[in-house]
Amino acid sequence: MGTDHAGSIPALLILICLLASPAVAGPEDVTVTSAAVDPPVLMQGDSGTITVFVQNNGPTAVPAGGARLYGDGVVPASEPYPSVGVIGAGLNRTFTFAVRADAPDGIYYPVFHLDFRENGTLRYPVPVRVDDTPLSATVAGKPETFSPGREAAVTVRVANPRPNAASGVQVTPQGTGFTVTPARAFIGSLAPDGSAAVVFNLTPASEMNVTFEVAWRNGLNSHAANLTLPVIFSEDKRRADPVITNVEVATEGGIYRATGDVANAGLESARSVLVTTGPPAVPADPYRVYVVGTLDPDDVAPFEVTFRAGTGVTEVPLIIDYRDSDGNPFSVTVPVSIENRTAAGGAVPAIVVPAVTTGVLALAAALAALWYIRRRRR
Repeated sequence: MGTDHAGSIPALLILICLLASPAVAGPEDVTVTSAAVDPPVLMQGDSGTITVFVQNNGPTAVPAGGARLYGDGVVPASEPYPSVGVIGAGLNRTFTFAVRADAPDGIYYPVFHLDFRENGTLRYPVPVRVDDTPLSATVAGKPETFSPGREAAVTVRVANPRPNAASGVQVTPQGTGFTVTPARAFIGSLAPDGSAAVVFNLTPASEMNVTFEVAWRNGLNSHAANLTLPVIFSEDKRRADPVITNVEVATEGGIYRATGDVANAGLESARSVLVTTGPPAVPADPYRVYVVGTLDPDDVAPFEVTFRAGTGVTEVPLIIDYRDSDGNPFSVTVPVSIENRTAAGGAVPAIVVPAVTTGVLALAAALAALWYIRRRRR
């Protein structure tokens, strides 16, 4: 009969249990595959997120404890993960922390910690860059001079010198004493080292400063920078310059008639040109107002106006009203003398010499010449 070996049964059971139990992966099988910062570059005071991606490369699950982020220049603004649980074989886990940049410009390394239940800790420093460089704005185009009530185009160029993209970029003119179109210009996203230009049509009513606010977002953080443009009035060297020449004034039945030429000595066209008279003159029919129309540079056109003037008036103003190409009104006043005019409109008459007097003068001249010739012969 066979002999039972009692001691072999426990050994067999232990072997079976070992074969049935899965192999346990160690902490060395869990690694950080990558980390991301949003926005990629923070400005001082910005809020953002740090996301860490963890992978279990082992054949079995790994039990983990808590996960947290230890700040360095960048301060965690959210609670850590108190209990992570089991990270399955071949699976990954994502850990996201809200942070705030409280440090000046530089690169900082907050450290991600993942504790394992059995033993060991996974540590991973995450590089975070802080750069407080703002967007920049410049006036890329404006007129040589500003004039009250005259529309002028102003071009503002916005550039992004930051190492990451800016989103939601827009420019808004701010201030009083002017009208502007458009009221706001939207640029959108600006890549690093990128730029974009926007044009505003500005009509100033008085001298002042226009502030162009450049607003943008870095991630979810809003930022703004200002550009100030002083608007100072000066003489426009190119605009139309109507002048009056060859003026003649005559009277006809108590009505004065002024004729002459109006010329455009400027470099831009004068539109809707009208000529009339101002006080103390009173415009009268038939030419209360004379319509000249458009005067291009160096153009000349005749005009004729009629008016009345009271006793003792020696000078009246001729008024030239016109508009520029934008429809802005302008006016020029030229004083004209109405003295030394006859009832028929001519100049003061010259002195008339009678024919008898003329004959006597001729005879005296002949006798004087004869006397001179005889004296020379002696």
